[in-house]
Amino acid sequence: MTASEKVEAYYEKEHPFKEGIAILRNLAKQTQAEESYKWNFPVYTVSNKNVLGICRFKNHFGVWFFNGALLKDPEEVLQNAQEGKTKAMRHWKFDNLEEIDQENVLAYMNEAIENQKSGLEIKAEKKNVEIMVPELLQDYLNEHSSIKKTFHEFSKYKQKEFCEYIGEAKQEATKKKRLEKVLPMIEQGIGLNDKYR
Repeated sequence: MTASEKVEAYYEKEHPFKEGIAILRNLAKQTQAEESYKWNFPVYTVSNKNVLGICRFKNHFGVWFFNGALLKDPEEVLQNAQEGKTKAMRHWKFDNLEEIDQENVLAYMNEAIENQKSGLEIKAEKKNVEIMVPELLQDYLNEHSSIKKTFHEFSKYKQKEFCEYIGEAKQEATKKKRLEKVLPMIEQGIGLNDKYR
């Protein structure tokens, strides 16, 4: 399924907020942003940079602004996406159609796009990723230098994903099964969660 087919399927799916996200999509289409599909919802980009996304949930729907912290927010409607975790992303949440002030939503979308075109964005801080390699994996890597080399070619983040996947298993048998599952992936240079990215 192509990205545009996924976008259409997202908007066509029966959902209590189907009409609401259709209104938001219509507003987004009035901007200069390109429509795409990432992380299982429609994302609107400028020069391949994520600007906003339209999403629906069980109890609400809304617009995600990837650099929403830079928006003026005169209506004071933006909420931090995940307090304490996200620095830039902000969410304008709606519970029903009547809450959508189309003129203001479009103004926020256009401001976000202009900010992106001007190069205004909050860069993610690079964290020093600490990796605790499970003993089972470390023993295997020590015995197989080619896989050890491939493992260390992954980003620290991807190495950590493998390690946590194995290390979080409670029973030794489960750890071994997980190790057996990831070894071919490591050998082929495929990250644990690459299929979701």
